Amino acid sequence: MTANRTSSAPARPAIGILSTGSYLPKDEVGNEEVAARAGVTAEWIERKTQIVSRRYAAPHEATSDLAVRAGERALAQAGLTADRIDYLIVSTSTGDFPQPPTSYLVQDGLGAYAAACFDVNVVCSGFVYALDLAHALTERRPGAHALVIGADLYSRILDFGDRRTAVLFADGAGAAVVGPVAEPYGILGVDLTSRGDAHDLIRVEAGGSRNPASAATVAEGGHFFRMNGRGVRDFVTEHVPAALRSLGDRLGVGLEQVDHFVPHQANGVMLGEVVELSGLSRATTHRTLQRYGNVGSASVPVALDEAHRSGALAPGDLVLLAGFGGGMSIGAALLRWGVAA
Repeated sequence: MTANRTSSAPARPAIGILSTGSYLPKDEVGNEEVAARAGVTAEWIERKTQIVSRRYAAPHEATSDLAVRAGERALAQAGLTADRIDYLIVSTSTGDFPQPPTSYLVQDGLGAYAAACFDVNVVCSGFVYALDLAHALTERRPGAHALVIGADLYSRILDFGDRRTAVLFADGAGAAVVGPVAEPYGILGVDLTSRGDAHDLIRVEAGGSRNPASAATVAEGGHFFRMNGRGVRDFVTEHVPAALRSLGDRLGVGLEQVDHFVPHQANGVMLGEVVELSGLSRATTHRTLQRYGNVGSASVPVALDEAHRSGALAPGDLVLLAGFGGGMSIGAALLRWGVAA
């Protein structure tokens, strides 16, 4: 008689964020300067957005330059050299070129030649999407590390005659090293939402295969960033709180248990609405938009880096990340903050 045998899959390693880094360009641009170009007042900008200043890249800087600087800082904090990175993921909607991928330029800048590289373009949700990919890749390869970078340079695609966008967006990069952490820390779960039926709310209309670059598209302003502000606000207030609650329900964590909320820095007034509608009033909401504006895919990792380096995040704290934006898209991730294994 053959004895019954049971088998189980090997336990998956706990994966979390080992370190963070960020880089904001040195050129600080206040509301007075932007207001003069956009035909509004500095008071109007602050009242409507809660933004006071932002950073614009220098003429010689491109998205990959910002990403390299943020990546270097995350690697230094982790105590890792670039050759220890197995995966390099760059989230951006403002890449240096249509091709090659911006991640390859970042790889070259860092010297991370052992890494497999690729870009993610989910606009302002992209960092959380990339974090989920890094989690999956490192989980299946024990001991692996991923460098995830969110970087955008919006100052080059803004129409300063459009006050709806010109007053909001700026430039920056944030990064995180992802790898094994000690139990019970790490990434507890991620939920990603895509709503292509709302794709027209945020867009750059020219420069792709449907509407290639030409003298006419340049003259018509087709390469500028466009946004339906009211439509975006309605989408965010309707869908983001529900997405955050759904993630919490799936993980058995009530949002009132969250210690830190690190959201996309879209608009200060809208963030207040999201916090209230989500029931996150107990959590510390980390905001950087007053000083840096909306830096697209860099918003979440820049805010996370500032929270981490300030000492605000303690081991065991529940940290909720939320990206939302073009697509339309939502990315939510819940982490128990911890240390390397």
